[in-house]
Amino acid sequence: MLSLVIFFPLLASLPVMFFDPKWNKRIWVYGTLIGALEFVFSLALLYYFDFSRVSEFQLVEKYIFLGLKDAPYFVGIDGLALILILLTTFLTFLGIVSSYNYIKHQIREYVVSMLALETAMVGVFSSLNLIQFFIFWEAQLIPMFILIALWGHENKVYAAFKFLIYTALGSVPMLAALIWIYLNFGTFDYTYIILQSPSLALDVQKWLFLAFSLGFAIKVPMFPFHTWLPDAHVEAPTAGSVILAGILLKMGIFGFLRYSLPMFPDAFESFRVLIAVLSIIGIIYGGLMAWVQSDMKKLVAYSSVAHMGFAMLGIASGNPIGLQGAVIVMISHGLVTGALFLLVGMLYERRHTRLIREYSGIGKSVPWFSTFFVIMALASIGLPGLSGFVGEFLCLLGAYQYEPLWGYLAVPGVIIAAVYLLSLVKRVIFGELDKESAQMKDISAREAFILLAILVFVIWIGIYPKTFLDFTDGVSETISTVLYMK
Repeated sequence: MLSLVIFFPLLASLPVMFFDPKWNKRIWVYGTLIGALEFVFSLALLYYFDFSRVSEFQLVEKYIFLGLKDAPYFVGIDGLALILILLTTFLTFLGIVSSYNYIKHQIREYVVSMLALETAMVGVFSSLNLIQFFIFWEAQLIPMFILIALWGHENKVYAAFKFLIYTALGSVPMLAALIWIYLNFGTFDYTYIILQSPSLALDVQKWLFLAFSLGFAIKVPMFPFHTWLPDAHVEAPTAGSVILAGILLKMGIFGFLRYSLPMFPDAFESFRVLIAVLSIIGIIYGGLMAWVQSDMKKLVAYSSVAHMGFAMLGIASGNPIGLQGAVIVMISHGLVTGALFLLVGMLYERRHTRLIREYSGIGKSVPWFSTFFVIMALASIGLPGLSGFVGEFLCLLGAYQYEPLWGYLAVPGVIIAAVYLLSLVKRVIFGELDKESAQMKDISAREAFILLAILVFVIWIGIYPKTFLDFTDGVSETISTVLYMK
C-alpha cells in the first residue's frame, strides 16, 4: 500500500506525455483525477495504521533491489511521516486544481512535473534507507526547479538556479556523512543505524550532525540560510509557492526530527543553544522583513521564515511539548501559508499585480474572497481558535520550560506578525474602494472549494488539536527520551 502511494503519481504521469498538447481540458481533468486518487490512497493508510503504536514504523516494505543487499528498497511510516504524507497529497491535489486559469502553456509538462514532485516528496517521508532517502531528497529538486524556471515570473530563471544551487550544495556534506556511515556501519538501514549512532564519540557525532543539519537548515530555511526563499516564492507559480511553503520547507523540520536529533543526541546538546539563537533571530528578522514589503507574495514568503523559526525553537527545546509544537506549526503553516499564497495568486489572476499599494477596499467588491483572506491572516497571526495559535503556543511553552529567556525573546515575533498582517488586511481589504478593484470578480465555485477545504482543517486544528497531536505524541516522547537520557 505504501509503495502504491509513493509511486502512483509518477507512474500515472507517464501517459500524459503521450497526450496531444492541445488537449488542455483533458490534461487538467486527468491530472486532477490522479491528484484526487493519490489523496484517497493516502487516506487509506489511516485504515491500516495502528494509532496505538504511532512511534513504531508500520506498513514496512523491504526488498532487495538489483542485488543491492546493503542498500535495499526499504520504506515504512510512523505517525510523523503519515501526517506529512497526508499534507503532501492534500496540498498537491489542491495545487493542481488551483492552476486551471493560471497555467496557460505547456500544461502537459506542468502536470507531469507536479505529479513527479509528489512522488519525490512522499518518498522522502517514507524512506527507511538512508541512501534511498537521499535520492528522493535530491529528486524533488528537479521538478521544483522546472516549475519555477518554466512557469514562474520575470526573474524565474535566476530564482530557480538560486534555489537549486543553495539546496544542492547543502546536500553535499550530507552525502559525505552517508558515505562515512556506510563505511563504518556497513549498511544504510535507518532502523539499525539509529540504535548504533548515539554511541559514537562526541567529536564524530558533531561532524555528522553538522553534515546532516546543514542541508536541513537550508531547506527549513533557518537564518542565515534563508535568502533563496523569498526569490523562489515570488517567482514561482502559485501552486509552486504552495508546495514550496506547504511541503518542501517541512522536509527540513522532518530531517531534524527523523535524523539529526535521534541519531546524534550528544551533538544536538552541543548545538542546542546555537539552534535556539538562530531560530529567535529568524522569528524577529523574518517578521521585520515581512513588515516592510510592498509585494504581498514576498511578505508571505518572509513570514515563512518567522514561522519556521518557531518550529525550530520548539525543536531546540527538545521536550515533548516543544516537539509537538514544531509538528503542529508545520501542519498549520502548510495550510495557512498555502492558502495565503493561493489568495495572492487569485488577486494576481484578476489584476496582474501583487503590489499592496495597488489595492484598496476590495472587501466591498469581493466579500467572500475578503472573508477567507481575513481568516487566513488571523490564523497566520495565531488567533486562538485557529491552527496558528496551537503550534506557536506549544513551541513557546516548550522553549520556556527549557529556558525561560528563549520564550521571552521569541514572543515579540507574535506581535510583529500581528502588525504586518493586520496592516496588510487594513490596506487591502478595508479603506476606499478603487476603480480597478471595483471591477474584480469574487471567488468562483472552484476557488471556494479549495479555500473551504483548507479552512476546515485550520479550524479543526484550532478547536480540537488532539486529533493531530495524536499522530506524533509517541514520536515526540521517544525523541525527547533519547535526548534527555543522553
